[in-house]
Amino acid sequence: MGRRKGGLIELLEVASKLPWKVSVALMPLSFVVCRWLALGFATTPSPADLSGLSTVVIHGYIHTFASIFQYILPLTFGIAALVSFLRRSRSIRMVDEIGSGGRAHIAGLSWQQFESFVGEGFRRRGFQITDRGGAGPDGGVDLSLSRGRERFLVQCKQWRAQKVGVAVVRELYGVMAAEHVVGGYVVTSGSFSKEAKEFAAGRNIELIDGNGLAALIRDVQVSVPKLEQAGVATAQPPTCGKCRSSMVLRTAKKGSQAGDRFWGCSQFPRCRHAVAIG
Repeated sequence: MGRRKGGLIELLEVASKLPWKVSVALMPLSFVVCRWLALGFATTPSPADLSGLSTVVIHGYIHTFASIFQYILPLTFGIAALVSFLRRSRSIRMVDEIGSGGRAHIAGLSWQQFESFVGEGFRRRGFQITDRGGAGPDGGVDLSLSRGRERFLVQCKQWRAQKVGVAVVRELYGVMAAEHVVGGYVVTSGSFSKEAKEFAAGRNIELIDGNGLAALIRDVQVSVPKLEQAGVATAQPPTCGKCRSSMVLRTAKKGSQAGDRFWGCSQFPRCRHAVAIG
């Protein structure tokens, strides 16, 4: 049996999965709340306010713990912010360095790296990401996505050899129903079974295999310096005229316009609206 973690360790783990800006904002907030409690319970109540010795003891405990935690909690959130920032920076570098290598490089990632890689890919599509912290390579829901009022769930499967079966898709669908989310994604470095594809059809679950993930990363990988070299304006990306989602820069791969860049809706393939450049 594993040893139970302390409260501060658990808080650090949870806070480190939040966006680093959230943890930074919690630093002064936690100090103000604890400071207020410490000052409010600094004086001993008058005898008329006491109902017994237990009240004095509780009063003293609140003052003592608030006085200590007014420094410990901001420090904990500060460490969590640093961990979250470093993790995000590592994910960005990983996408830039590995994404161009295609499916073969993606398949070589560990399951932890794979989850970070997938999260960064969705972040670049305009989603807000919350790490759900799967317990392992076959854990439950790994990421929660949000954009406006819509929420989506993501399950990552870093399986190199076997196909992702229908049981995984059914599991995600059950969680989607329980949490009342708009849709879900199952992402793998490998492929999906025929049964998994049939089950996902019509249930607002998108299956992204290794090739699809590599294409997704390539679509959103263009950085500002590359855009400037290509002579493309680097202002805020346009908003989709059909679904009002943000748009991402893409490159046509087929047809007479192959190689040309265009703005495509980040909700593709649900929304196929596109805007030509130039």
